[in-house]
Amino acid sequence: MRRFKLKSVWWLVFVAAFTLSACGSDPVEEVLDEVDPPQINYIDNDEELELEMEMEAADEGNDVTGEAEDDDGMIGDSVTDLDGDGEGDGETEEGEAEEKGGPVMETAMLELYLVDKNGLVAPQSLNVPKEDNELKQAVSHLVQEGPVTEKLPNGFKAVLPPGTEILDTEVSADGTATIDFSRQFNDYHPDSELQILQSLTWTVTQLEDVNRLKLKVDGEDLDVMPQNGTPVGNGYTRGHGINLEISGQADISATKPVVLYFLSQTDSQDTYYVPVTRRVPESMNEYEAVVDELLKGPDMMTQLLTDIRREAALVEEPELKNGTLTVNFNEALLGQLDGSAVSPDVLNMLVLSLTEQEGVEKVSVLVNDESDLLVSSGEMLTEPVSRPDAVNAGEY
Repeated sequence: MRRFKLKSVWWLVFVAAFTLSACGSDPVEEVLDEVDPPQINYIDNDEELELEMEMEAADEGNDVTGEAEDDDGMIGDSVTDLDGDGEGDGETEEGEAEEKGGPVMETAMLELYLVDKNGLVAPQSLNVPKEDNELKQAVSHLVQEGPVTEKLPNGFKAVLPPGTEILDTEVSADGTATIDFSRQFNDYHPDSELQILQSLTWTVTQLEDVNRLKLKVDGEDLDVMPQNGTPVGNGYTRGHGINLEISGQADISATKPVVLYFLSQTDSQDTYYVPVTRRVPESMNEYEAVVDELLKGPDMMTQLLTDIRREAALVEEPELKNGTLTVNFNEALLGQLDGSAVSPDVLNMLVLSLTEQEGVEKVSVLVNDESDLLVSSGEMLTEPVSRPDAVNAGEY
């Protein structure tokens, strides 16, 4: 069949050449220049089918679907993750990275204190490339339009004016971190002054051996903040508070501050924890005072929430022993699954708030002296719970 077709083509060429020659054209060469020789396929039908099947199989093998979804950056419900190590989440194996031809990038979890949609300063723990100067890196992520921009959780913003540069950083032997800013630091709105101080202070004091913040601008010490004149000459510490609640008590000297963690939500209903500073009577046991204030709930003037039932109460005074604080509640603490389980949010609020107190490393939560508690997320709580290394890191 192929031979017949080949002879037919050349016969047509010959006839065309003869016709053109008769009309006064050049000989056969003109026609041969315009007609390509036929392409011969030496693969028979069986070989074509086999090759086609092999190519389809190869295509199917390369068709990979189902991309891993990014974490939403908010707290998960698993109490078993309260230690916050996050091992294996989103990390690339070293061998895999090397196979792809790129060096392994070492990262670090930074707890950045940012401003949420309600104007409250709240921690958000983000994974960033690790740098030698951890202090400078942390502060640089508090600059608007800076390196934190693409990582900002929904509804959050950085606090330092755009263009602010960190000229120098230093940590003294007594734990004071001194940061020298460029003049753009002065260009903030006066209403943001306390937010800036709280954000800076709580961000840098998470770092090891840092307990106080001092500020400079262009090499000159700041005695007061540029806009509202808040005194900062002696430095700023966590003792100055965060998201301060205005107390109705006239005699502040007879009170002491405690830090409480309540709930908030993004527009997409993701939950995160917000610290607030509230003053309590100086004479109160500090652990009992923290629990009592948590049971009272957040200030009605805020958008904060709680998951603790009003009927919940301590049945005995908290006891601290070897770094573990034991708090014993009545059955009303079990507000989930028809009163048989405790909410993960309740545990998290208790642990975060109580471990803010000096000397508290773990919290043992009991209900009527019973230590084995069912958590509504499905786990059993059988051991004291430690404070997570990073707050609001997507999951504990």
